[in-house]
Amino acid sequence: MSDGSASTAIATTVTAEPGAPYTGRFAPSPTGVLHLGSLATAAASILEARTRGGRWLLRIEDLDTARVVPGASDGILRTLEALGFHWDEAVWYQSRRLEHYEAALGQLRQGGFLYECSCSRRDLGASDDRGGYPGTCRAGAAKPGPTALRFRADLQTFGPLVDELQGSLGAGISAGGDPVVRRRDGLHAYQLAVVVDDAASRVSHVVRGTDLLPSCRWQRALQTALHLPPVAYAHVPLLTEADGAKLSKSAHSIAAPLRVDGAVLYRVLTLLRQTPPAELSRASVAQSWEWALAHWQPGRLRGVAQLAVSAHLV
Repeated sequence: MSDGSASTAIATTVTAEPGAPYTGRFAPSPTGVLHLGSLATAAASILEARTRGGRWLLRIEDLDTARVVPGASDGILRTLEALGFHWDEAVWYQSRRLEHYEAALGQLRQGGFLYECSCSRRDLGASDDRGGYPGTCRAGAAKPGPTALRFRADLQTFGPLVDELQGSLGAGISAGGDPVVRRRDGLHAYQLAVVVDDAASRVSHVVRGTDLLPSCRWQRALQTALHLPPVAYAHVPLLTEADGAKLSKSAHSIAAPLRVDGAVLYRVLTLLRQTPPAELSRASVAQSWEWALAHWQPGRLRGVAQLAVSAHLV
């Protein structure tokens, strides 16, 4: 939890209402320095929570140990604090919650929702589940060797999902088929962990990038199977390079004590289509948050799936 220093404007000017029904969160993976795209998502998430009188939490998604960069978690926390972010509870680390994911797997197994899958990504000819898993192992593992656990998403039914920014996502399950909930290497998978953690921390609303839109139906299906409350979603535009390519983390990295001032927040607010006045680019962190909280208009992002970053931070 932030120490509530003078620079943390959110902590000193806006507090959650007692028993507030709205709880949001930001959940970065510690795979390197925080970059502009993640910072924009964090800003949208906390602004939505605070302007609705809600709580805002921080979770470090460090399950994929092979990709975790030593020291990255601490660096992310320092950067967020230097930029005036404040979270309402102690930080959660997924690597410390493995028993909760195992318990959820046990519940899904008991309900008949899991099966062993021996398919590798090479077997599927796709980089991940979003390519469309054809159900090869539903009747049993297709070959000997290590297996993953997949969730029978098709066994759950629910009505149309409506994203607060992107509109109707339709009904039914994603074309991606059955998601992996425990990987072949034994690690718990993202789709399972995020559902378990959101419910345990009483998250009611998730603001994140449009790259995660395909996960909505899987996560709603898992919430249903585990008898967990549904979460409302709002997907903000994915930031890309000017040519539409994936945002360069190295070119757009934000790290304390470098590049952490009001000018960075001005840049973020501009990318979120909030049209801050030019003088805000020279304002303090506290002044930037004061303006942002008073003028936050998420509707300006409605229906926008992608935004290009036209120039690098200087």
